Amino acid sequence: MWSSHGEPYSPHQRMWFRARGTLPADPLYHVCAVAYASDLRLITTTLLPHRSTDGRTISLASLDHAMWFHRPFRADEWLLYIQESPSASGSRGFARGEIYTADGRLVVSVAQEGLMHVKP
Repeated sequence: MWSSHGEPYSPHQRMWFRARGTLPADPLYHVCAVAYASDLRLITTTLLPHRSTDGRTISLASLDHAMWFHRPFRADEWLLYIQESPSASGSRGFARGEIYTADGRLVVSVAQEGLMHVKP
């Protein structure tokens, strides 16, 4: 995927997210919501610096996904998800992410390895 200037994209993404509505006070609801959200875009970060696939479909499959929860947070408040991919080659990609509260506290770290396959 290349930018409009013909340069590859950087293997970095940032996104803000939060759960819709208000979640119950039980921290388990917040952990589960963030665990779900953490998998939505992370592995796609590995594709950003690579050439176009000429319109062919790419299949992605998670091989491993790990999370570390550092401190309490609320998933129904805005969270910043910073993602990067330091390595992608040989049909495998590695990505990691950090999730911060709006006031800048690191609350979750994420790592994921995935398999990438371009369909003919």
